[in-house]
Amino acid sequence: MVLKSLALSACLLAPLPSVADSILLMAEEDGCYWCAKWNTEIGHIYPKTAEGQAAPLQRYDLHHDTPNVRFKQRVHFTPTFILVEDGQEVGRIEGYPGEDFFWGLLSMMFQQADIDLEQAS
Repeated sequence: MVLKSLALSACLLAPLPSVADSILLMAEEDGCYWCAKWNTEIGHIYPKTAEGQAAPLQRYDLHHDTPNVRFKQRVHFTPTFILVEDGQEVGRIEGYPGEDFFWGLLSMMFQQADIDLEQAS
């Protein structure tokens, strides 16, 4: 009985399969004005979008965290948004160019990575 309960608990806690093993990694740091601006303008919307479903946002502190990602190059600026598939960088946006430009650049990055947003929604 106990083993069945443990097995059931493990199944319930297991992550659900996703469209792809993709994430949008956001490099940030304390005091970053543009990170705060992104958080205000986009942060609350992103998880509700097709992009947010296809590549959920994960944040990391540029100076204190070491994500398990194979970067194409070192991250120097915050915010930097890195599209990651299966642990490898497939695209990035350095800086936050404002809401209108961000969505366009993000869309291009998803297209170049051949991520189907319709399947994610």
